Amino acid sequence: MISVPTALLDGLDRNLPGLLALYRDLHAHPELSHQEFRTARIVAARLREQGWTVTEGIGGTGVVGVLASGPGPVVLLRADMDALPVRESTGLPYASTRTATDAAGREVPVMHACGHDVHVACLLGATALLAANRHAWQGTVVAVFQPAEEVCGAPAMVADRFAERFPRPDVCLAQHVAPAPAGLVATRPGTFMSASDSLAVRLHGRGGHGSTPAATVDPVVMAAATVMRLQTVVAREVAADRSAVVTVGTLHAGTRENVIPDTADLTINIRSTTSAVREQVLTAVERIIRAEAAASAAPKEPEITVVNAFPVTVNDAEATASVQTAFRAALGAERVIDLPHPLTGSEDFGAFGAALGAPSVYWTFGGLGPAAFAGVDLLADGIPPEIPHNHSPLFAPVPDPTIELGVHYLLLAASPWLTS
Repeated sequence: MISVPTALLDGLDRNLPGLLALYRDLHAHPELSHQEFRTARIVAARLREQGWTVTEGIGGTGVVGVLASGPGPVVLLRADMDALPVRESTGLPYASTRTATDAAGREVPVMHACGHDVHVACLLGATALLAANRHAWQGTVVAVFQPAEEVCGAPAMVADRFAERFPRPDVCLAQHVAPAPAGLVATRPGTFMSASDSLAVRLHGRGGHGSTPAATVDPVVMAAATVMRLQTVVAREVAADRSAVVTVGTLHAGTRENVIPDTADLTINIRSTTSAVREQVLTAVERIIRAEAAASAAPKEPEITVVNAFPVTVNDAEATASVQTAFRAALGAERVIDLPHPLTGSEDFGAFGAALGAPSVYWTFGGLGPAAFAGVDLLADGIPPEIPHNHSPLFAPVPDPTIELGVHYLLLAASPWLTS
């Protein structure tokens, strides 16, 4: 299907049924960020069976495997492991029915709604072939199975003395399954994904009886006004040739319909693609939160806490050109998309390259049946809204051929360093 050095792919056909079974198992047993204990055990056991040197518990539940095949470059390959607090609605025979307790102590449904189960299966497929076919490549591979993608999992692994404990990479590579036709790969040099900033906000009012609102300062109304006003930041403050996204993901207040509470809590997520826009939007969001509190005569200033923050994901131009050349040679130019602009999604994968002084390359690959995209020009029209996107309770990558393709993509991307 894809032209990678033949010897490096020896055994994939035999491994594929096991990889598909592994994917279904991981999908049925998702785990929240920083709780990936079962997944990490499975990963560590498989790597050891394959012959990798394995270290567990990096940055919490992270797993790192190291394998050398003579002198040569060091390539870091990363897969993320965590799932989301989403109730699955796919109807698949291996759909998740799990619940778990989140960091706030709430019981929530759990689903692999972002496709990280695909990523784990693909990287374990690639590590199996690298271990079985050492004669086909030279160098060292560092396989990183990361917890808590986009929830500071990568920075946590870096902070856990990653640079001192593992070989320093010459390149860092990672991929993400996307709601696009299986067989397509997309990347671009430079800024690939947006910066992300998440805030937790507590608005203070003065509670009381629902029948006497004049004796209170209603934080629910304050929160509602804040949510609506925040929608104007991008629409009225960010220039049309720039991009940003402001999303209020949660709003919690009160316990009964006839009680006005003392506080209201919001969580806000901000995406931006340049440092100037990032600063502009963050400043505007804080200004609006404080102004709405003042307009409501809040008895106390709002509390604004940074939950997590990480910068844009940047693809090194030279390394990306090498990966794109390998993709095009194997797939054909028509199946390799050079994205015209950055994606609004975000990643913390860039923390590895930034901390380790190595170039990074990140790409997305399609994981859905091509029939759903008949007549759609993805570059001109984008992904149709009726197609379930990542984080949707209906997001369901097609395991075959997505897993097989994902294994190939990882080996293809690494080949300029390992087989040159």
